[in-house]
Amino acid sequence: MITWKKHFLYQIDYQHWANDQLFAAMDQLDERALNQLGNLYYDTALGMANHMLVTLLNWWARMQGIVAPHAQTTQLHADWRAMKQALRQETRAFQHWLEKQPEQFFEDSITYHNTANHQQTSWVPDVLTHVMTNLAHHRGQLAAMATRQGAPLPEMEFIAYRREMADHLMRLKEQQV
Repeated sequence: MITWKKHFLYQIDYQHWANDQLFAAMDQLDERALNQLGNLYYDTALGMANHMLVTLLNWWARMQGIVAPHAQTTQLHADWRAMKQALRQETRAFQHWLEKQPEQFFEDSITYHNTANHQQTSWVPDVLTHVMTNLAHHRGQLAAMATRQGAPLPEMEFIAYRREMADHLMRLKEQQV
């Protein structure tokens, strides 16, 4: 049986993998095309990627009992490369933090203040599900915008991640024989 902890460790590792898939596709765009990416809510790809990072950092802080440090922040990085690197690093750091949490943490609730400064209480699995689906949602938006500008369509589905990880483990076993 899979525990909540193991489930969310798979999920955050998947987030890192899927971000890399997206970034590899977006790296096919030239600077002009990259700067033309935007949608109704974010005028640039950089803005949306910043939103992804802000969301991750705010929820991570809330899960630690810290007031969300970037609750009113919309942009942490003004450079696409710095943004990608920060999102990669913070996603991995969040994964390592989750790994250190006891199993019980994943069955508890947290109390935090939302961006309107109202106190809320939510179950940790609900919060983590929100974070993971929010990141996937915005990654999908970025992929759609990038493909309209000519980037290849990245394969970012969870099942593709699981297959790639299974293949990797199989190759490791074959090397040990």
